[in-house]
Amino acid sequence: MATTEALQCDVLIIGSGIAGAIAALNLAENENLRIIMLTKYADPLESNTYYAQGGIIYTGEEDSPEQLAEDLTRAGDDLNSREAVAILSHEGPRLVRELLVDKYQVPFTLTPQNELERTREAAHSTSRILHVNDATGRAIQQKLVEALLQQSNIQIMTQYTAIDLLTPAHHSLNRLAIYEPLSCVGAYVYDHDTGQVVTVLSKATVLATGGLGQIFLHTTNPEGATGDGLAMAYRAGARIINAEYVQFHPTTFYHQGGARFLISEALRGEGGRLLNIDGERFMARYEPEWQELAPRDVVARSIHREMLRTGADHVYLDVASVMSAETIRDRFPNIYESCLQYDIDPTVEPIPVVPAAHYFCGGVWVDSWGRTSLQRLYAVGEVTCTGVHGANRLGSSSLLEGLVWGTRAARDIRWQVNGMDAPNPAMIPPWQSTGTDPADPALVRHDMQTIKHSMWYYVGLVRSRQRLERALRDLNTLSQDIDAFYRTTRLEPQMISLRNASLAAIIVARAAWENRESHGCHYRED
Repeated sequence: MATTEALQCDVLIIGSGIAGAIAALNLAENENLRIIMLTKYADPLESNTYYAQGGIIYTGEEDSPEQLAEDLTRAGDDLNSREAVAILSHEGPRLVRELLVDKYQVPFTLTPQNELERTREAAHSTSRILHVNDATGRAIQQKLVEALLQQSNIQIMTQYTAIDLLTPAHHSLNRLAIYEPLSCVGAYVYDHDTGQVVTVLSKATVLATGGLGQIFLHTTNPEGATGDGLAMAYRAGARIINAEYVQFHPTTFYHQGGARFLISEALRGEGGRLLNIDGERFMARYEPEWQELAPRDVVARSIHREMLRTGADHVYLDVASVMSAETIRDRFPNIYESCLQYDIDPTVEPIPVVPAAHYFCGGVWVDSWGRTSLQRLYAVGEVTCTGVHGANRLGSSSLLEGLVWGTRAARDIRWQVNGMDAPNPAMIPPWQSTGTDPADPALVRHDMQTIKHSMWYYVGLVRSRQRLERALRDLNTLSQDIDAFYRTTRLEPQMISLRNASLAAIIVARAAWENRESHGCHYRED
């Protein structure tokens, strides 16, 4: 495997979604800092953020930080970090106004009175969600990428896949570095165009790699969400917490053998009703108080139980009977158009839906400033566990978390970076690869499908000791095969993703096996 001369920068950011983008833009205000942002996609727009439909938490007309904090902890089954919740509740709405509304001018939907329109989602006690119809993440990401491209001290490297974080304890030619505290000095990254591995050295590194939904058979996440950041951080020795808490979105579009795209929670927030295969409302049977507006894990499990009770492979979401056709087309244009592609018209008929893996509430432990347990390594966004979400995420809190912690991590780096020594390139060897065989695409696809099926059926909505032990046996055996496959195969992005997905699946399954108590989106039937 060919290598190139090391690149050096002050801050390396891996990922281009809202958390990474906000961190980069904040850092770029210091014109003396050189920032490199990596994305494995051809377009920096591509990210989990881009596909976020519902909205971002702001503040309601009769709202308060304390009320938002109460909603967050209720949804999180009271397992949230109180410090993190307080930070989000007090700082989040202000940053939405200062950055997204005023500075980057995200075109949030307005009322006829030309005021910001606020909607309500499940488990919120008031209407406080800002949105851009049903494509909020896309609108935010477009504005942030526009701003990124205008910064002369941010170098965006597209189609570069991070392979591993660089830690002197593991990689330094000075073997005495093993006695020093764990730290991160950059990453080995794969250049899709040349097939070369580039060493990127940095004073500080920010993981902003998103989630891991693609380790499950059904997911709302884009194709690249294979748990890369989680796996890299774990291999580097970072602390991982709450990995059992994987949130399943209750409603994704169901088409046999076909698409799984998100049907926004905002549809239920504005009155949409869940119906079983016989056309009957059923949520009162499982959650009489909140019904369709119950927390996501409750709604998802209720759908799962109703499907088992009726022997159906999906349920329905009815919006046609509670909204006008004009409202549906205007408020949810992307959902409307996507459904029409599968001959479903939501203005006149119910939408077939099923739960799917949606958001990773656990992840790389970080403190209130985005600092991980490794020196010089920060993490922001879905790859992290700040403690904001506890055992289950409150709707539309993920974009806000990325905004808040992206800002806070950047501020801390700006305070600290001048006191950090630049890594010594002479002490970091170039990437060494022994694999020369081309990857067999049939084997890569089969191994990835095995991970997805094992996680869906054994580590899914409802878990048990027997299922989890089966998952760990299968996944550990597969991991050994993938590791051998990885070491003998020529490096390429699909192999890197497969290796990461395998480890991410084991991390989640092991955490689920160890936690015998049901909380939030981790539900043990035993």
